[in-house]
Amino acid sequence: MPLLDTPVRFGVQIQPQHTPYDGIRDAVRRLEDLGVDILFNWDHFFPLSGDPDGLHFESWTMLGAWAEQTERVEFGALVNCNSYRNADLQADMARTIDHISAKGGDTGRFIFGTGAGWFERDYEEYGYEFGTPGSRLNDLAAGLERVEARWAKLNPRPTRKIPVMIGGKGEQKTLRLVARHADIWHSFVRPDEIAHKLEVIERWAEREERDTSNLVISNEVYGHGVEHADALYDAGARLITFGFKGPDFDFDLVESWLRWRDAKNA
Repeated sequence: MPLLDTPVRFGVQIQPQHTPYDGIRDAVRRLEDLGVDILFNWDHFFPLSGDPDGLHFESWTMLGAWAEQTERVEFGALVNCNSYRNADLQADMARTIDHISAKGGDTGRFIFGTGAGWFERDYEEYGYEFGTPGSRLNDLAAGLERVEARWAKLNPRPTRKIPVMIGGKGEQKTLRLVARHADIWHSFVRPDEIAHKLEVIERWAEREERDTSNLVISNEVYGHGVEHADALYDAGARLITFGFKGPDFDFDLVESWLRWRDAKNA
């Protein structure tokens, strides 16, 4: 581990803030046309930067629209907050979006990115119990078990094994969940930290008796240059994500990152 013999993919996280929805819709279309591999949003209820009461849209309803709008790209939240919805409901929503995105074909394109949650304002204003980092991670552990169990019971079932992406870096709980459930591990750790984190995941995988040799390592390059991306690649990252800020989206910058991806895959 990790999975190295696989092409580099480039994912763009369209930040669902400070931009009217028609601007987001247009960005989705243009990014798919440019050849981006995966589109993400995030699962919050208020902006994370800029005007805290600025324009903002909800994650899952947006993903349903993307499922119908797009034809090729995979997509999902980077990441869903486990706290905000019943786990069985999350599974059903994911399955439904998976089928919408398949459009009558063999397989859907939805990625179930998930995490424990952290943005206290979301919890306070929408009436969720904030708890502690530990309690939220315990809830995520229970939620993932329920999501996977519900997928096996649904009729129809998902069109494929929906890839599970887990975000975070904590070694006692989060990385154990990565070892137990994840197909993709996403974090913001430095390139020189990745090897140690992978050793932790490997130790947990041995205890969980799970083969993680196909685990894809994902990391973020927003605010960084090519040297940082090269270091991530050398450390094993094969999914590179990029935070995309509106309303004045910089598509030229995305194109430069796609050229970097293509050079790696040549």
